Amino acid sequence: MIEFQQVTKAYHVAGRDIPALHATDLTIEAGQVYGIIGHSGAGKSTLLRLINRLEEPSSGSIFVNGEDVTSLDAQGLRRLRQRVGMIFQHFNLLSSATVADNVAMPLRLAGNHDRRQISERVKALLARVGLSEHANKYPAQLSGGQKQRVGIARALATEPSILLCDEATSALDPHTTRQVLQLLAEINQELKLTIVLITHEMDVIRRVCDQVAVMDGGHIVEQGKVTDVFLHPQHPTTRSFVFDDESDEQQAEDFAHVPGRILRLTFLGESTFAPLLGQVARASGVDYSILAGRIDRIRDLPCGQLTLALIGGDVEKAMAELAAANVHVEVLRP
Repeated sequence: MIEFQQVTKAYHVAGRDIPALHATDLTIEAGQVYGIIGHSGAGKSTLLRLINRLEEPSSGSIFVNGEDVTSLDAQGLRRLRQRVGMIFQHFNLLSSATVADNVAMPLRLAGNHDRRQISERVKALLARVGLSEHANKYPAQLSGGQKQRVGIARALATEPSILLCDEATSALDPHTTRQVLQLLAEINQELKLTIVLITHEMDVIRRVCDQVAVMDGGHIVEQGKVTDVFLHPQHPTTRSFVFDDESDEQQAEDFAHVPGRILRLTFLGESTFAPLLGQVARASGVDYSILAGRIDRIRDLPCGQLTLALIGGDVEKAMAELAAANVHVEVLRP
């Protein structure tokens, strides 16, 4: 659905070019929820806004559903933007317009719907985002979560095939964030939309995304399935998001006094809740101590990670038993 081929972006400031995005290749498949995560200044907003040419690339090619959008004229660009909805961090609602009028605005601008069609479409969209009773209110009368729901309804007005989310939950509290993410997941499933969202929160990626790209300094430094990147981060930037600045060096220092072989076990699916440790301990004769752990979900998939110290018994047999049970075993200290 979306493809970047050696795309760059630089801003001309004080007589020199400042690179915001270095040569980037990226492929996003139709129907995916694709997350882009990075710290402030990493280039993620620039990358997102290149998709619908709110930013112009300095070089390279961008394809949306097979069409080279970098070659579009003004009319072609208007058609593109009707197929690409956008949700903004700070809502960007018209304060002097009602909720219904905010949602109707893209349809009126498109100019190919009559008043009855617009009214019916707005009514259906507000029902979908749970705001039917707020149609005649103004943005100032709404909570942050309600404003973002209006923004989602507006972004869906022209029946786009792509939805871009620019830090759509960063202005919301945790409870409201979960509600908005659940709504986006439902929209993705029901409408088969391709959703691209940027964030600086790994929890957002974990809850809703299929694939993720990690950005640092205008480069994509790691990308792949969320399960792989979340459970087995490779790049230091990714590790800082996943482990909240916990480093291998700090762990090594904390566990220096702990005897035995130290392993990190990763569980996916039903094995997350299976009583494997007791079974393995009895079969191999090892003793274990739990040094760290977390149980979580990636979208609807349960997952868990445990850091263990194993002593005594047959440690190699214990590791083989765990691997046979589809547990990923990583040796942190031999």
